[in-house]
Formats: sequence, C-alpha cells, structure tokens
Amino acid sequence: MKILSKAFNFVLATTKYYNIDESHGLSHSMNVLNFAHILYKSEIINNPNLSIYQNTIYSSAILHDMCDKKYMNETEGFEYIKNYFNNDYNLQELNDIKKIISCMSYSTVKKKGFPKNLDKLYLPYHIVREADLLSAYDFDRCMIYNIYSNNYNIYEAYNYSVNLFENRMFKHNEDNLFVTEYGKYLSLQLEKESIKRINQWKEILESDTNSYINNIN
Repeated sequence: MKILSKAFNFVLATTKYYNIDESHGLSHSMNVLNFAHILYKSEIINNPNLSIYQNTIYSSAILHDMCDKKYMNETEGFEYIKNYFNNDYNLQELNDIKKIISCMSYSTVKKKGFPKNLDKLYLPYHIVREADLLSAYDFDRCMIYNIYSNNYNIYEAYNYSVNLFENRMFKHNEDNLFVTEYGKYLSLQLEKESIKRINQWKEILESDTNSYINNIN
C-alpha cells in the first residue's frame, strides 16, 4: 500500500475510534496536505535539499491531529502512529514526524514560541505548521468544531467563530506566525475569503431571524 493511502486509512480509523469530529478528520487532513504541497513547491525552488523531507512533510500534514490532546493522550497517540508506520519509515523519520507535529499547534507556538534547534527540520516544520494555519481560515470548519465539541447552536457557533477570527486568525501576520513568503501571501488571500464567508453567514442568520419575527407578528 502506498504511504499516502495508508496514512489516510489511519486517519479514518483513528477518527472513528476516538470519535473525532469532521473539523479535524479526513477532509482537514486533505486540506492541510494540499496546502503543505503548495508551500513545499514554492520553497523547493530555492531549497532543493528539501526534497529529502517530502514524505516527512506530507505524512506530518496528514497525521498532525492524530495525537491531538483535545481528543487523546498525545504520547499514546504517537505510539499508535509509530507502530502503524514502523515498516514504512526508519526511526529518524518517525522522530522527525513526531518533532514536527508535537510542537506545531497554534496554542503551543503562542505559549512557547517556535521550537529551538530545528536545524534541517526548520523548513519542513514551518511548511506543515503554516499549512495547518492556512486550513484554519475555513470559517465553516470553525463553526463545525463548536457545534460538535461545545454543542453550540448555529447562532452561538457563528458568534464564537467571528470573535475567534477577529482576535486570532486575522492577527496571524501581525503576530509573525508565517515565515514563508508564499504562506504570508496565501494567508492574506484566505483572510479575504473568510470575511466574505462571515458576511454570507451574517445575511443568512439575519434573514432567518427576521423571518421568525415576522411569523410571530
């Protein structure tokens, strides 16, 4: 079985076992992989040695939430990953994947900053981390997470998500969370799309509210 197919099968099995909602499931893994691929192609032009880490980057992008503390014990989660891919990667590659995914989350970076001594993993780490950040500009995904995890209704999910985007997502560049030039560019484009989506939801929800009021009257 090819490694990407095997990795996605692992995501399917893990999300089912831990009851991980769709905001961190298969579609999210696919989105992060695609962003990682875009960033990889933009960086390899000036960094040809990055090709050595292509499989590590792609696998980390797919698997990064499969040992997320929101859903499981992190150590236990990575042991599952290690055992599952034991015959596909050598120990160094598995350690590289672990180093990337264990310290790339937004909360970890905000609390501790970027990890030190990344050495040759500097670009692979930032490519995967930025790919995950870029995927988070999906406003619907933010709403879905809060509907699943916090049992919010659609109005509560919308209001919470707007607040999160205004106070977190739209400040990523100000907070210097993108180190690749193409990552910075994409984030600004995605920010515009997020604003459009927020406004579309606002219209939908206001229309629903007005319709309810009119029916009462």
